[in-house]
Amino acid sequence: MIDVKDLIVKRVPKFIVGNLIGTVVDTLVLWFFSHVVFHGYVGQIIISPTISFECAVSVNFLLCCRFIWKDRVKQTASTSIFRRFLAYNFMCVGGFVVKMGFLMLIEFLTHWDVVICNLLALCVSGTFNFMMSEFVIFKKRKEQ
Repeated sequence: MIDVKDLIVKRVPKFIVGNLIGTVVDTLVLWFFSHVVFHGYVGQIIISPTISFECAVSVNFLLCCRFIWKDRVKQTASTSIFRRFLAYNFMCVGGFVVKMGFLMLIEFLTHWDVVICNLLALCVSGTFNFMMSEFVIFKKRKEQ
């Protein structure tokens, strides 16, 4: 059974703050690569968001393990952490596909700067990422 108090009072605010930090990392890395390194459509709309995504995933995973779901992660099992990171990264790829779909759709319809389109797309994929983190990646294990 879901402990709604635990979910709403403890996890959601931490998840929001953690994702805001990840969004700052994502946005700064995206801005750098899309404005300084790459100048064509593929570089700005595909490669730059991909690089910024992986940077944000790494930051968000560390925050999840250390602050949001720390009670569900064994700190001593490095192989468990590595496997969980791979699963988390794979889960985030699903969220990334959602984000990229919305990013490209918004950019196509509005012709706004990629950074603005990215911020809007991140709002859509955030709920997906929380639900997958709570109920799949960092799910509460039964006591043995």
